[in-house]
Amino acid sequence: MHQTLKKYFGYDQFRPLQADIITHVLAKKNAFVLMPTGGGKSLCYQLPALKFSGITLVISPLIALMKDQVDSLRANGIAAEFINSTLELSEISKIENKAQTGELKILYIAPERLALDYFQSFLKTLKISLIAIDEAHCISEWGHDFRPDYRNLAKLRNLFPTVSVIALTATATDRVREDIVRQLEMQEAHVFISSFNRPNLSYVVRPKKNAFTNLLALLKKYSDCSVIIYCFSRKETENLAVNLKREGFKAAAYHAGLESERRKETQEKFVRDEVQIIVATIAFGMGIDKPDVRLIVHYSLPKSIEGYYQETGRAGRDGLPSECVLFYSYGDTIKHNFFLRDIRNEAERESAQKKLAQVVEYAELRTCRRAYLLKYFSEKQVAENCAGCDVCLVPKEEVDATIITQKILSAIVRTGERFGGRYVLSVLRGARVKKVLELGHDKLSVFGIAKNISEEEIMYFINLLIAKGLITKNDSEYPTIYLTNRGKKFLNNREKIILPAPQFEKESESVERKKGVLEYDMELFEQLRALRKNLANQKNVPPFVIFNDVALQEMAYYFPVSKDSFLQISGVGAMKLAQYGEKFMPIIRDYVKAHNNSKN
Repeated sequence: MHQTLKKYFGYDQFRPLQADIITHVLAKKNAFVLMPTGGGKSLCYQLPALKFSGITLVISPLIALMKDQVDSLRANGIAAEFINSTLELSEISKIENKAQTGELKILYIAPERLALDYFQSFLKTLKISLIAIDEAHCISEWGHDFRPDYRNLAKLRNLFPTVSVIALTATATDRVREDIVRQLEMQEAHVFISSFNRPNLSYVVRPKKNAFTNLLALLKKYSDCSVIIYCFSRKETENLAVNLKREGFKAAAYHAGLESERRKETQEKFVRDEVQIIVATIAFGMGIDKPDVRLIVHYSLPKSIEGYYQETGRAGRDGLPSECVLFYSYGDTIKHNFFLRDIRNEAERESAQKKLAQVVEYAELRTCRRAYLLKYFSEKQVAENCAGCDVCLVPKEEVDATIITQKILSAIVRTGERFGGRYVLSVLRGARVKKVLELGHDKLSVFGIAKNISEEEIMYFINLLIAKGLITKNDSEYPTIYLTNRGKKFLNNREKIILPAPQFEKESESVERKKGVLEYDMELFEQLRALRKNLANQKNVPPFVIFNDVALQEMAYYFPVSKDSFLQISGVGAMKLAQYGEKFMPIIRDYVKAHNNSKN
């Protein structure tokens, strides 16, 4: 296994769980794999495919991802192809012939193909050793990205009942996981669950004020990096892309309403580093297997924590530090709720509303964001400070918050503990809104007692008191807040409380890039990157197919000038050494000689 790993994929060690999963798959047993984006799911079926005598069939819903993965496999000397709607019939016929004559080890197919009678007949002519189902959450209507075409997988299971199956996904709650196993009739499958923690990602939430100005400052910090920005609507996507271009950025819009050719061209330019920034709708899954995306921005509120986790998961897939920034305004929920009202199925509507409420809760957190994400996926964080989110990284001054806490708790009690935080805020600030006047709450002693404190600051303290356990919130479509026993004790005993001070004036700051990265030679790195780009253009593949950023950074740090030392670089196997060693090593040798550098 280790020899195959190094020879074809260029790695010396497996990532967590990979070796266990591969051993299980090689024993021809069914497996369900829950592993976050960037954790190395693909290797769990790609390496076994090389060991099996027959072909491995991979079901994937993402056309772009198929092409990227096939390009990468071929670059590593592995016979792979894909069949989907982007190919001409003559091309499909050639690929089918290759599969039938045993020339292929891995064949990627789109799920809708399984509905075609002729394609089912074609599959019966193959010697299939393994079936891999990527993005398995698509089969569950409880998942964030349900696709009816995935129901065709039942036909595949009927066609090949004795062939082992590996189902893989990056995002699935317990309920979705159980549904996937049931739909695929994999009750006997061993379940492998990797940690959802992505330590190389930093999570940041900023108030959505002067958002475009703050976005420009953020993009300047990542001026030499690949970036994805998610927006709410197609129109917002197009407008933002145009505005970024006016500011001199290489940006392009990407959404489901564009012509497929234009989408394909935009995607190609992005993976080839010809477009720096993709602006996409949150409703549209891009499926781009680009390992060096350094910044993900949610310019609008995502629809669910699962979706948010998967979208942020497109950052730093190569393991290098990357940042995920969400611009948050409660007003964005109004847009979402407008469309949620159109969902006729009551259970589906309530589920969508609950998912949105969880995103709002995440955005308004005053405690560790990473801990919240991990808890959502039933995983507990060990460290108290994650050192990778704005809450944990930005040191807070502390203030005596006794008076504002008393005012908030008193307003909750006086209004009957049956309203949400924003209603309590209206009462505290003395807002003469219709509902407050109708209920006579303008006559309460707490009406207007915090009118000199901003809405933002009051909501900050409400959320902090929820985090501290003095207030709790029920889990309904319209959440209400009420005092816990601890909160009642605080009021009755006139206790004091010290809390972190709000720091809204620092909203334009960003979490600095994490330390711990190799202090590689930037000049040599740029020379190697230019060579990588030229080679990629010649071969008509994305640059990361040649080498990813981790490999180039290691080359610019260790200065490998012999075959043995070049083989020690992450991602360099026998095939990559033979293809590219004598192209990259001369540049390194010349650089070492020119700079009289002693490293070798």
